[in-house]
Amino acid sequence: MRRAIDLGQNGPARGVNPQVGCVLLHPDGTLAAEGWHRGAGTPHAEVDALSKLGEAGARGLTAVVSLEPCNHTGRTGPCSAALIDAGVARVVYAVSDPGDVSRGGAQRLLDSGVDVIGGILADEATEAIRPWLVVARHGRPFVTVKWASSLDGRTAAADGSSQWITGAAARQDVHRRRAEHDAILVGTGTVLADDPTLTARDERGELLPDQPVPVVVGERPVPGAARVRQHPRGLVESGSRDLGRVLGDLLDRGVRSVFVEGGPTVASEFIRLGLVDDYLVYLAPTLIGGPHTALDRLGVETIDDQRRLRVTDVTPLGDDLLIVARDTLRRTP
Repeated sequence: MRRAIDLGQNGPARGVNPQVGCVLLHPDGTLAAEGWHRGAGTPHAEVDALSKLGEAGARGLTAVVSLEPCNHTGRTGPCSAALIDAGVARVVYAVSDPGDVSRGGAQRLLDSGVDVIGGILADEATEAIRPWLVVARHGRPFVTVKWASSLDGRTAAADGSSQWITGAAARQDVHRRRAEHDAILVGTGTVLADDPTLTARDERGELLPDQPVPVVVGERPVPGAARVRQHPRGLVESGSRDLGRVLGDLLDRGVRSVFVEGGPTVASEFIRLGLVDDYLVYLAPTLIGGPHTALDRLGVETIDDQRRLRVTDVTPLGDDLLIVARDTLRRTP
């Protein structure tokens, strides 16, 4: 199963389809074939592996798959049917398919007399396709909230100046992560105060090949002269402060991951509503003090209500630290 999970990582990390791998084994446990999904419209991992078998075919083999074989016909046929038709004797999978249309492959296999075992290395497989599972299970894009602050939690000095708290290595890491998301989101207040471009750039200031779509949340219009209006991907103005509605609209537009860089008001609202999947906190070894904190009210009125996070990674970036965390109250994803 771990090999199947690793194979899946060869496929595209972004898009409507998950990264899935499949290993076909002979009854004695030796390898017969393996495959992975290469993106929408291409054979799924099971079919890719089956296509590599010789004349002996798949009769009596075991298929080890990182995601439950699908049970629907889209741009390709159902993998559960392909496995049944090929004569596979047993299917072992890690994570159940959460899709309303695609789920049910395991039951179809069982009904056809195939031995099925699920849940093998489920936690590892879940982590490997976590962003895809968030979209499938929650019906919204995967949300990353980022901020950069001093050790005392300040994002700007008393006069509002904030460039720069963190060093060049941390700022470049932010640009790389922007490029890994489908959209970058801020509030109207950030646009009016900072006039950002919301682009992803390299060390020389040149645009990276992958650019997130800029999204501005709020009811106030973005000024006509704002630099974000020159963004190569165009500008999405939500016209609303309803974050659930905004995320739903973005998903309809094909946006499956959102990088939130708004100020404390927008970031705090995402957190308050329980819409954050990953926190990226860039900490600089400096003290600023004053009123400009990274977050404002989160609905925490007593210490018992504090929002506990689980740190999943700590990375030094020059003199700064990047802390990656997620909510302890939510199961992955």
